[in-house]
Amino acid sequence: MAETKEQGNLVFGLDIGTRSIVGTVGYREGDVFTVLAQEVMEHETRAMLDGQIHDIAQVGNTITQVKKKLEKKLAVKLTDVCIAAAGRVLETVEVNVNWELDREKVVTPEEVAGLTSMGIEKAYSSFQEKNKTDIHFYCVGNSVIRFYLNGYPIGNLENHKARSIGADMIATFLPDEVVDGLYKSVEIAGLRVVNMTLEPIAAISVAIPEMYRMLNIGLVDVGAGTSDICITKDGCIVAYGMIPCAGDALTEKIAKMCLVDFNTAEAIKRGIETKNSVKYKDIMGLPQSITKEAVLEMISAEIDQMTSLVADKLKELNGGKPVSAVFVVGGGGRIEGYTAKLSEHLGIVAERVAVRGEEVMTRIRFKEKGVKKDSLMVTPIGICLNYYEQSNNFIYVTFNDELIKIYDSGNLAVVDAAMHADFRNDGLFPKRGKAINYTVNGKVAMKRGETGEAARIKLNGEDADMNTPIRANDVITVEESTAGADAKLMIADLPEFRSMLVVRVEGRKILLPRTAVVNGEAKSEFYEIQDGDEIVIRDYVTVREVREFMDVALAEGAKVSVNNEEADDDTAVYENFTISWKAPEKKAVLSDEPEYDSDPGDDGSEDTAAGAAEEVVSAKRESRKKKKTAAVTIPAPAAVPVTVTVNVNGRNVKLTGKPSYVFVDIFDHIDFDLKNVKGSRLVTEVNGQAAEYMQPVKAGDVILVRWEK
Repeated sequence: MAETKEQGNLVFGLDIGTRSIVGTVGYREGDVFTVLAQEVMEHETRAMLDGQIHDIAQVGNTITQVKKKLEKKLAVKLTDVCIAAAGRVLETVEVNVNWELDREKVVTPEEVAGLTSMGIEKAYSSFQEKNKTDIHFYCVGNSVIRFYLNGYPIGNLENHKARSIGADMIATFLPDEVVDGLYKSVEIAGLRVVNMTLEPIAAISVAIPEMYRMLNIGLVDVGAGTSDICITKDGCIVAYGMIPCAGDALTEKIAKMCLVDFNTAEAIKRGIETKNSVKYKDIMGLPQSITKEAVLEMISAEIDQMTSLVADKLKELNGGKPVSAVFVVGGGGRIEGYTAKLSEHLGIVAERVAVRGEEVMTRIRFKEKGVKKDSLMVTPIGICLNYYEQSNNFIYVTFNDELIKIYDSGNLAVVDAAMHADFRNDGLFPKRGKAINYTVNGKVAMKRGETGEAARIKLNGEDADMNTPIRANDVITVEESTAGADAKLMIADLPEFRSMLVVRVEGRKILLPRTAVVNGEAKSEFYEIQDGDEIVIRDYVTVREVREFMDVALAEGAKVSVNNEEADDDTAVYENFTISWKAPEKKAVLSDEPEYDSDPGDDGSEDTAAGAAEEVVSAKRESRKKKKTAAVTIPAPAAVPVTVTVNVNGRNVKLTGKPSYVFVDIFDHIDFDLKNVKGSRLVTEVNGQAAEYMQPVKAGDVILVRWEK
């Protein structure tokens, strides 16, 4: 017994069809491909339908038998295999990709490969955006329609000097279940997939030589379950397509009409290719005979419908017009009348639609004797040839404890695994908290939320990032990124608010805080801005606001002037305006604040929350009275106002306008409603100790004031 050798440079291709499996082993030297051995085995049951595997175990067993027969013939252990896919759900995406090089340089094959990889990744991302189903798809084929050198079309980029390179590409996707079925079937046979392509791409490698691809030619691979379509133009493949209708539709019609099982019907269909009549037994065991003409008449409607669907798809993929010629390969297209009907539906002359076989195999050599070079051989050999054109496969990686399969474009990174695992895109990147959008004096503004932490990524236990390359069997763990805190902004934080307004009162320079109006309502500096707020920072104050800031009350009859013109409390005072006021003959008397009057129904009890609030109001009155004399000649401030900063309920508050301050003065500078009782008692503290209302406060004091439930 001859010693078994390793596979080495031999290419093993499997055409896993709906009716049969064809195994081919060979090698290429120059532009000639030598077929060392081929094996064909039909499925014992209908383990495949419409190009999709239904019984993985059964298909795997058939592949195993094909593999063993080839190994015995060649004394070679086969481990690596090339396959081709077809299927009922075929999706194609066309993309343009451009790569700006870091400098002008000569384009290498590696850069061309990198460009096509970018195109495949872009096509996949584009397809995923449109994929509204729960079905996972994988890229099973791609081709470049045209290349671009510095923005201009070119046939081949290699060895040209370029600043930028680009390409128009198409990529084709099939559902996960189709691809998984193929992979699992070959794994049962102990094989590893080293290349996967589409069946029509494989067929075109043989049927349409590159010198003919300048022409607008359609290729139709008519199998048992699917008719796979490919179109060439301007030197490249420009479209793929598929219809789930092929030779089995004819067989099923024969089975129904002749009252036979599927395999007998298939034998009748094949028999009329070489004979004028076929003998068979029906399901009753009775011998029957049928002529070729009768069979063709029986299936004429199915041939008409099938070719009509193919013609429509060809026109659709070719921009709404028929191709110039059609090459037909595969077993299903050999039935008499198929090419004539297809030319009729396309509206082109019959001579331009033909079955291709031996005439396109001028550079294919067979070591075995008696091999028939027909259309059935085109796709199996093309699968082998495609290995030399593009080497691609799928790899498995573990992502957050889930085993996932990824199309290997040769340039995979962690981000690709995350995308295939349906990991949320925003889970990889740091997330900001909610932003606040608002306007200030009509100008749009925004306060961004804080940035969270980026995702924590580990690759095989080591720190990694989104762009870290990955390989087969890698283990990836990703802890989702976090969101930062939502944006917070107070009126006091606005630059427009922080600037002071300077006016002169009785010859003295006074700094006044700005005033804010939010959505039509006056707000203090402690107002927290909300999303959508419309804020106006006024560039003026009124005379009344100046008086209130300085705690000045004018006696009845006092005269006020602004910029030496008579004014009243509502007169606007702008930057650098001057204010003066004159008392009448008698002294002006400082008034209390009527807005703090207690409710007539209040009994003034200090044992209630309402009583506590009233006590604060009374204390505020007392504070003001102690800082004013009963009769003061206006104007004459008793002392220079100072500003101190204290912390109230966790926020810094500036007390301004007075020479000294007591506890109750904070209520002039914070939003705290004493009129609406919201608890059982009012809690007041200074530096952690209970506070008296008239207790002095100084810079740096920590103050607490709240309602206790």
